[in-house]
Amino acid sequence: MLKKALVSLDDWLRRFVRSVGIVFLLTVKGIAGIFVPPFNFMLVVKEVDNIGTKSLIVVDLMALFGGMVLALQTIYGLREFGAELYVGTVVSLSLVRELGPVFTAIMVGARVGSGITAEIGSMQVTEQIDAIRALGADPIKKLVTPKIIASVLVLPLLAVSADVVGIFGGLVVSIFELNIDYHYYLESVWDTIKISDFLSGVGKTIFFGLIISIFGCYYGFSTYGGTTGVGRSTTVAVVTISVLILISDFFITKLFMLIF
Repeated sequence: MLKKALVSLDDWLRRFVRSVGIVFLLTVKGIAGIFVPPFNFMLVVKEVDNIGTKSLIVVDLMALFGGMVLALQTIYGLREFGAELYVGTVVSLSLVRELGPVFTAIMVGARVGSGITAEIGSMQVTEQIDAIRALGADPIKKLVTPKIIASVLVLPLLAVSADVVGIFGGLVVSIFELNIDYHYYLESVWDTIKISDFLSGVGKTIFFGLIISIFGCYYGFSTYGGTTGVGRSTTVAVVTISVLILISDFFITKLFMLIF
């Protein structure tokens, strides 16, 4: 029994180390492709539209109701201490530092990460990736690099949009629940948010965008087993991306606290 467990552990460690190495090489080659000609600007524009424009409504809708729920819970939580007027401070700081960037990344990761995996996975099982290599083109340069560029560029903008919409949602709830003047709410938000808070929140999304694009592509290239394999890879990709976003958020937050 012990021997079987050790063999299984050894096999798992080998696969884990191999996966880490593949992800590392994919990241290096994907980023290096940004600086190596030829440059296909239209592929980047296409990915920006897919990742950014088509995710905007979903992200803002999530941020709106997230901000409203956060404000509602904050009001009832602080009312016991007579501090409900600080709702703007709590909502804005929570959204800008954590909730806005993380919720945006998870939402985009679920939508875009699954799409990237399904796209590349379908090409992998139908041997289109091999056809690209046979034509003398680099599949990483053609498929991975544009997604990395688009994700890193778009995620910070989506996070800013989510912050603004979420704070607006908190404003709506505050007006109806507390009957406070919107000037007071906005002034408390303006006095609370510092440039370091904004930069730390937005800065996280650059790393989140890299995680989404890299692991979406990795699971796409690792797909096997026909259409069933595509579905399996898509599911694993979404779960992995979501977990990695939450784990990396802790370490990035700690790093930014030391920096700012």
